[in-house]
Order: sequence, then structure tokens, then C-alpha cells
Amino acid sequence: MTETPDSAAPASVPPPTPGERAAAGDALRFAFGTLTVLPVRVHRWDRAAARGGMLCAPLAGLVVGAVAAAVGAALLAAGGSPLLAATGSAAVPAALTRGLHLDGLADTADGLGSGKPPADALRVMKQSDIGPFGVITLLFALVAQVAALSGLYADGWAHGAVAAVVSATAARCALTLACRRGVPAARPEGLGAAVAGAVPRGAAAGCAALVCAAAAAAGAVGGAPGAVHAALAVVVALAVAEGLLRHCRRRLDGVTGDVFGALAETAALTALVVLALG
Repeated sequence: MTETPDSAAPASVPPPTPGERAAAGDALRFAFGTLTVLPVRVHRWDRAAARGGMLCAPLAGLVVGAVAAAVGAALLAAGGSPLLAATGSAAVPAALTRGLHLDGLADTADGLGSGKPPADALRVMKQSDIGPFGVITLLFALVAQVAALSGLYADGWAHGAVAAVVSATAARCALTLACRRGVPAARPEGLGAAVAGAVPRGAAAGCAALVCAAAAAAGAVGGAPGAVHAALAVVVALAVAEGLLRHCRRRLDGVTGDVFGALAETAALTALVVLALG
């Protein structure tokens, strides 16, 4: 989550009336306005908009991934090394989220690593500084992202570009699944509470299936094995993110905006690692 900090989100969001749906424009504005720093205004802030917006989250990831792929491919075409192209691609998602997903990863690592009860762990996560668990997690996550992308760009610009797009889309799909009904918010206020439980389970599963199919289509540039590999990367990424989500639910009694950031970064890194190991 990016555009609206937890403190700026409404303390409570009224549920939609039965059958109420947000217009496509409202859903897209919610997705891009909260998941990127693109200049998009969120005009509607209710559960119907949250539901539509989080279903559109993978589209925001697709745009972020496309920009990351374009930057990496351009650096490679300009004579840059695969390492430079990888660094450029890894920097784009951080820039387009104002680093808040990485910040969420660090805060979640500090909260979980503290070993404290839920209320105390949540207080640790709200602190403005980053502790040792957060620093170590950020360091290894970013190094692993760049290393994976570097190896993929070394195999050709198309491999790196597809990986950038697939990982960013899988990352936002993990958020869609985390917003499914039955997943509670750890706090009664904030952006996490605004979207937690907003997406019907069937719609979340359908969204994940579409993302897997889209990843397979993108990976098809490498033939049938590439299609299977890309789809597998999404499946594994979502499975690992689900494991983290379940752990956060046990340790924190629910999800927060920081947890969403951690889920996105975890899914993105997992997808890149799976693609790099092919």
C-alpha cells in the first residue's frame, strides 16, 4: 500500500449494501491510488471500492512490472551489463511504491522477530525506526532480487523483462488473496482494516487463476517450457506468500498495511528466484 498511509485511512469503512459494486473507474483508481505513486486520486473510499480495487491489484502490478522491464531492457540495449539492468529493474518497483512495500517488509520482520505478544509486536511495527531484523531482511531481499534478475538478463533481455513483469504482477496478486473474506485486520483502523476481508474467496481464486494464465502467456516467448515455468513461478510465489500470511495471522491476530507490503515483496522475490532457477 502506498498512497494513503494507515493514519490517513478512515477508522472504519462501511460495508457495501448487498449487490453493490464499484464502477470500473473507481476500482482502478483505488488500485493505482493505493498501490502506486502514480498521480491517481481515490474518489471513493468504501468496501465496494476496496473490493474492486484489490481485485484490480494485479493490473497495477502489470504496469509496475512493465516499467521495470522497459528500464532493464533499455539499460541492456544501451550497453549496460546484466547487473546494471537488474539493478534498474529492481529499483523501479521501489520507486513506484515510494519504498513502502520494502518498509512494510522491514517492519513486519521486526515485529515477527521481536517474539513479543501481538499487541507489543504491532507497536514495534509502528515505530519509525528499523531494527536489526528489518535491516537484515531488506539487505538479503534486495540482493537476492538483483542477483536473480541479473542472471535472467544475462540470458537475454526477454528473460529479464518477462521476469520483471511476472514478479510484479504476482506480488499484487498476493495482496488480492490476502484481502479475501475470513482474513481479519490486526487493527481496527488504517488501510489494512479498510481492505481486509473485502474480496470474496471465489473472486480472489479466479483472479489468481487469471494471473497464472497471463504469466504462462508471457513466458511462452520461451516456448512451452517457458510458459509452464512462468506459471509455476506464480503458483510458488502465491504459496510462499500464503505461508507468510498464515504466520502473520497467528502471530499478529490479523493483517496490517505493513503485512501487505511484506507479502508483496515476498511473492515478488519468490517468483524471481523460481524463474532464475529454471
